[in-house]
Amino acid sequence: MKLEVKDIRKSFGETEILHGINFEVESGRALGLLGRNGAGKTTTIRILMDVFHANSGEILLDGEKFIPSKHQIGYLPEERGLYPKRKVMDQMIYLANLRGMKNREAKVNAEKWLKRLEVFEYASRKLETLSKGNQQKVQLASTLVCNPEIVILDEPFSGLDPVNSQILKDVVNELIADKRLVIFSSHQMSYVEEFCDHITIIDHGRVVLAGELKEIKKEYGKNRLMLAAENDSVEHLAEKVEREWPDLVRVSGRKKEFLILELKEGVDRRRLMEKLVASDVEVERFGRYEPSLNDIFVSKVGEEG
Repeated sequence: MKLEVKDIRKSFGETEILHGINFEVESGRALGLLGRNGAGKTTTIRILMDVFHANSGEILLDGEKFIPSKHQIGYLPEERGLYPKRKVMDQMIYLANLRGMKNREAKVNAEKWLKRLEVFEYASRKLETLSKGNQQKVQLASTLVCNPEIVILDEPFSGLDPVNSQILKDVVNELIADKRLVIFSSHQMSYVEEFCDHITIIDHGRVVLAGELKEIKKEYGKNRLMLAAENDSVEHLAEKVEREWPDLVRVSGRKKEFLILELKEGVDRRRLMEKLVASDVEVERFGRYEPSLNDIFVSKVGEEG
């Protein structure tokens, strides 16, 4: 399957919230839908779910108009929505019924996902008696109980410890391998990097960056190098570089263990290597710099706040 979101615009009253959102995602691949709080991600997702109607634009599935009611969609919202005073199994079956499943199939699927997420022992317990992490896993099991073709996960790792995070990571990878269409939204960029081949960054209702993550990293790392020295702190090394080779490079960033250098226009990195070899710098690390997704995100939309 291929889902295409084309020029989606949405207004509330006189205020336009989404200003022409475009992206696409295919089965067996995950899209990272990113943005600061209030950027328009949730509104976009709600339009996909047919909770809101767009003022203009279209959503296509395999080239045809996408009608959400004709497809099984699993949506894990950032704000959790299960019933705290109801038993886990009862409400999972109820939610599956709402999506068109008969009781028997719903119970089989609920057992399957509760076991897979290692919370089957709580099936007859009220949700409110479970820890936050186990409640989160039940929420995910409820998202998947209908065997969705399209899976939308909004901050799925919230409240999970490292062990439970690994279980969830395995499940997400299984969904992708099973050719589900996965849209993944999170502020935890390391998870997005792990799962997503493509990203779309939204800021103030506009797409400010979209494409294949590998190619975006390559472009953002263009003409940038990393440098660390055994005999110098990052701060001291930065001073030395700026003092001795201002015609070759500029310091564009500092990490805990290394500098990020940007070559001046027309400068080949071999010239910098020659200067380093002839200097008193004991080079520990030197090579092409690959930015993290977090670096790219901050460069496009600024620090979270």
